Amino acid sequence: MSSDAPGAAVPMDDTAQLHRLGYAQELFRSMGGFQNFAISFTIISILAGCLTSYYIGFSQGGPVAITWGWLIVGGFCIFVSLALGEIASTYPTAGGLYYWSSKLGSPGWGWFTGWFNLIGQIAVTAAIGFGCAIFMTSLFNLWWNYPNSFGWIYFLYGLIILGAGLINMFKVSITATLNAFSAWWHMIGVVVLVAIMIIVPDHHQSFSYVFGQTINNTGLGGTTTHGFIYIYVFLTGLLLAQYTITGYDASAHMSEASQLSSASSCSWPSRS
Repeated sequence: MSSDAPGAAVPMDDTAQLHRLGYAQELFRSMGGFQNFAISFTIISILAGCLTSYYIGFSQGGPVAITWGWLIVGGFCIFVSLALGEIASTYPTAGGLYYWSSKLGSPGWGWFTGWFNLIGQIAVTAAIGFGCAIFMTSLFNLWWNYPNSFGWIYFLYGLIILGAGLINMFKVSITATLNAFSAWWHMIGVVVLVAIMIIVPDHHQSFSYVFGQTINNTGLGGTTTHGFIYIYVFLTGLLLAQYTITGYDASAHMSEASQLSSASSCSWPSRS
């Protein structure tokens, strides 16, 4: 950021900002604000993340871990996302995390950040794809008697991963459109599911059950839920929310392709 007077920040052109950082703009500005938001919202995927890992939270903690887990994990993630947004406004680059780490720390920090991020991306993509294959196999088995065996699940899983890879090789605008559709699908889908759960059942659990009931199926301490056992059970139950609320740094990674001004009100200094 440049200034004509002390304390007065003057917006800098996005391309000039990137060149000042020693980084040439490489992606076309083909994403709007909602499409950039849709990337992270789709990766978080309340439907996919929650449904494929719900059994973890319910059996390892129960309602208390699920209810409080969303609030606790979500609260911490808000702090992380605020920090990501602050840095992204100064470093609107592709592959943001490792570039930021290199600039703010050292190339070594960037190297470790990049590899850890890659490992996490591979793991979460594999987990989501496998969960999708399990659900699709069950659905196809119901519709067309598709074989419900591990071999056919892995076959369908391979097709899902291959399809995702091919789609991401096309234009950014195609991915942006699919992400926007997915975001609306998630928002409407969640509203519909919540409405069904409120309207259809004849009986609903009490507030004490939702916010205080503990279930321990971890195998540690039998059914005991006191002391260290309770802490262990509760922490493992947080994996539901932790697994679901991941990948929201994708918006920062794609900030270079977003049609948003990189010159925000942030005047945070950069380090070369």
